[in-house]
Amino acid sequence: MAKKTASESDETRLKKKVAAKLADHKNPKEDEALRSLQKRLRRTQRKRRALALRKKNSASKKTAAPAAK
Repeated sequence: MAKKTASESDETRLKKKVAAKLADHKNPKEDEALRSLQKRLRRTQRKRRALALRKKNSASKKTAAPAAK
């Protein structure tokens, strides 16, 4: 499998899809495809936030460790 070359991230692509689906529907609460798109978007946002938090925490620990020695 080759790496995919994405000009835009998954998150922005999902945001566009969700916005397009919301614009088309009069009752978005009953649309299961829209619900699954929103769940995928939330999942990618959660992953991005968790990664940022992990990087932030590890960076602060790395800088604090040499100072303690």
